[in-house]
Amino acid sequence: MPRELLHAPDHDRERSLGQLGWAWVEHFCVHGPGDVQGDPVELDGEFGGFIVDAYALRPDGRKLYDSAVISRGKGRAKSELAGFIGLFEAFGPCRFAGWARGGEVYEWRDFRYEFEPGEPLGQLVTYPFIRCLATEEDQSGNTYDNIHFNLTQGPLAEGLPSGAAGLTRTYIPGGGEIVPSTASSSAKDGGKETCTIFDETHLYVTPELRRMYKTVDRNCRKRKDAQPWALQTTTMYQPGDESVAEKSHERAKAIMEGRTRETRLLFDHREAPAEVDLADREQLVAALREVYGPFADVLDLDGIVENEFWNVEKDVEESRRYFFNQPTAARDSWMTKPGWAACARADIVIPDSDPLVLFFDGSKSDDSTALVGCDVETGHVMTLAAWEKPAGPAGKDWQVDRADVDRVVREVFASRDVVAFFGDTKEFESYIDTWGLDFGDQLVIQATTGKNAHPVAFDMRGRVREFTEACGRALIDITEGDLTHDGDSRLQRHVLNARRRPNKYGVSIVKESRESPKKIDLAVCMIGARMVRRQLLASPDWTKRKKKRQRTGRVYGFA
Repeated sequence: MPRELLHAPDHDRERSLGQLGWAWVEHFCVHGPGDVQGDPVELDGEFGGFIVDAYALRPDGRKLYDSAVISRGKGRAKSELAGFIGLFEAFGPCRFAGWARGGEVYEWRDFRYEFEPGEPLGQLVTYPFIRCLATEEDQSGNTYDNIHFNLTQGPLAEGLPSGAAGLTRTYIPGGGEIVPSTASSSAKDGGKETCTIFDETHLYVTPELRRMYKTVDRNCRKRKDAQPWALQTTTMYQPGDESVAEKSHERAKAIMEGRTRETRLLFDHREAPAEVDLADREQLVAALREVYGPFADVLDLDGIVENEFWNVEKDVEESRRYFFNQPTAARDSWMTKPGWAACARADIVIPDSDPLVLFFDGSKSDDSTALVGCDVETGHVMTLAAWEKPAGPAGKDWQVDRADVDRVVREVFASRDVVAFFGDTKEFESYIDTWGLDFGDQLVIQATTGKNAHPVAFDMRGRVREFTEACGRALIDITEGDLTHDGDSRLQRHVLNARRRPNKYGVSIVKESRESPKKIDLAVCMIGARMVRRQLLASPDWTKRKKKRQRTGRVYGFA
């Protein structure tokens, strides 16, 4: 089941106010406008589990996360879940009040919750201020609509002063507010928020909405005792639109891959499997069941299949994005996520003794430095190493540790049977020359032939035609399922960052812009490694080497 779930290293569901929050929501909340309007809420394990995760605590009792993102398919009732959380923030015991010895009881109205030993006790926030952000100027937003319905039609309406819950603001007895806002709303820089709900952040694509997000998000750092936090709900964004959801996903990936020291983001994304035959009803329904989880039982899955995936008036890529919650390609993307993910084979293990070819792309500072291998026999691609500029302040004045790059290259040669090695010369000229001198004798083919022959140096500035043709070949291999790779998340990110760039030889790959922080160096190395393998297999010297092995029973390398 494809899922990206980012937790902090010390995340512990046993140390969370979320169990209390889950029980509180089910006791007090009802479903908002829709088919089940007014019915009591019974959260499924997935949404209840998200509440538990969002209210996880540090050992000192403070909130573990100050940002949380839940990404699900269209119609999953994410905005409604956000409304329930907003109500708990306004009226419920949502902050730490000590550790239970066992038997303590929280009571409010007809709600009673008994704490287990070691469970965190809860208390109200002093002057809760919940802001619900929406994109439409003339609407309060789905989240606030759900909150307003509960405070006028549900159990929480009992005892609430007349007029307290309005269409533009709710006043909380004892002090506090719940306010719907849009990008043009005033007074967003006051800093009183204790919980901010950003609904449908895949739609936050305009400069005004991005500024709104940054302004309000900064307020989550101002009230220390209240421990403010921000919640995002989103469906999959359109890559390249630079939406808030896209930026948050990039932030989550940076944390997952260790490119930043940040830990206070909870990120929960679920999507359909990569390989689905869109002409097969059973596969489509099964995929929808996976992406919607327990909620699938209340959806018309057959209707989604016929009206979204088989309706010729609909864009199937948009249907994938909305209902499979899968990222579709940017308009000029070289590869789609489903296409690349379908080639992942993490189960393939290549023995160290098997012949291997390498491709290297180096940089001193801003761009990434990468080393990718390709198994000669199978063509399986392996991410051997990557050096990337850290995100945030840690990236200031950062430079790649070229001594460490040299160390890794030498370790690969020491542990594996490397039979060909091409390396882009730019910014690593001296190392390329040294590697050529040290390892050239064991390489079967040379990276550059003719009067400037070199065993390793492959200057891409003068090999545009060769690399462009390699891009075309790699694309065919991926599309036809003839390429497999190790599923490394860094390689996937670089491949999906690559953009199509036509030239007189065909279509090559480039970054989305010269100054873009979205790197493609591992994608370049993947394409290059496959190119090196093809050149090796076409080499007469390789044919001789294989024959020698057959006669002697030795490995492909020199005897």
